[in-house]
Amino acid sequence: MLDLLITHASLPDGRCDMSVAVQGGRIVEVAPGLHAPAHETVDAQGQLLSPPFCDSHFHMDATLSYGLPRVNHSGTLLEGIALWGELKPMLTEEALVERALTYCDWAVAKGLLAIRSHVDTSDPSLLPVRAMLEVKNRVAPYLDLQLVAFPQDGVLRTPGGLDNLQRALDLGVDVVGGIPHFERTMGEGAASVKLLCELAAERGLPVDMHCDESDDPLSRHIETLALETQRLGLQGRVNGSHLTSMHSMDNYYASKLIPLIAESGVSAVANPLINITLQGRHDTYPKRRGMTRVPELMAAGVTVAFGHDCVMDPWYSLGSGDMLEVAHMGLHVAQITSQAGMRQCFDAVTVNAARVMGLDGYGIDVGRDASFVLLQARDPVEAIRLRATRLKVWRKGVLLAQTAPSAAQLSLPGRMGSTAFMPAKAAGG
Repeated sequence: MLDLLITHASLPDGRCDMSVAVQGGRIVEVAPGLHAPAHETVDAQGQLLSPPFCDSHFHMDATLSYGLPRVNHSGTLLEGIALWGELKPMLTEEALVERALTYCDWAVAKGLLAIRSHVDTSDPSLLPVRAMLEVKNRVAPYLDLQLVAFPQDGVLRTPGGLDNLQRALDLGVDVVGGIPHFERTMGEGAASVKLLCELAAERGLPVDMHCDESDDPLSRHIETLALETQRLGLQGRVNGSHLTSMHSMDNYYASKLIPLIAESGVSAVANPLINITLQGRHDTYPKRRGMTRVPELMAAGVTVAFGHDCVMDPWYSLGSGDMLEVAHMGLHVAQITSQAGMRQCFDAVTVNAARVMGLDGYGIDVGRDASFVLLQARDPVEAIRLRATRLKVWRKGVLLAQTAPSAAQLSLPGRMGSTAFMPAKAAGG
């Protein structure tokens, strides 16, 4: 007898009326019209069954700290960094853990079951690192949390910065991070990329760097990251996050840079909510959007994912852990409105993000983990349009969360009734 059988589901790749059979936390069959005894059978009624959402770029050590010790009045990146510096002496491990656990609860309810979080290693105490390692251990039964050793103040710019980062890796942090554009000079930034990539190669770890998070069209750190990836044989293990300076670069240089990124096997993570908010602040009009060249990178074969980056912290006062909100913003900012492009935006918060994180057992296929989310939508585009309700969320066959279908009770003369937020029938359909 099966543990779980889901019937009449639509899948993100366009297959309809599919059944998914689960045994022992794994998918054992995916086919149309399955009929088999199961401890639990769920009729999806044609709604979308997706692998869980993944956030490939987040800062969990800062999340839900909005207003501490004060509000970012300008809303700028630099004031956010300064504010985080003011907050750090006030941090306690208990408060960091509690805020992060609360956010993880939000995430699970939204079908977000894998998060890569950068954690600040600048302070010798490594308090945020110890707190996030505790969170990682506590959420492991229901959420995959990867940690990136992130020298927020610059690994070379900070006294003892490299030693702090190495100690964080010794404690069990998963990924080597960096922030070359925040070093004192362009040369120091390039040196930090080389140093940190060599460290990752030596330890056999992935790399995920905040790279060129500025409006400077002359910033060149993603170029260095791609080169070091090739030199050290790190293809498939390196990610460049933000890359917002690419939005300001001239087309000639971008035409050289994008193939280099593709050849190096470096992936890219854009953060639509934060990039559109923080970049272009020095512009009057015309005003730059600031997000990296997502359609061009995708067209070149680069794996591109979207991250949430921040939720209610010194840099961003909004957010709810909803990766469909991230995809919705990314679609608009990058002007990706073709049918195929909109589906790529859904991939950017599911399969592409999982690829960036190197997740094993991800996806709806035989032998994969029975981890998925049932959405109140018929397809990925509609899921983004409606920021669809997460009806049920499973991890390895275990139901973690469920939400009642969204519906409005209308009281219109002659048209009273309940209307669910589902698609209208297409004209002529």
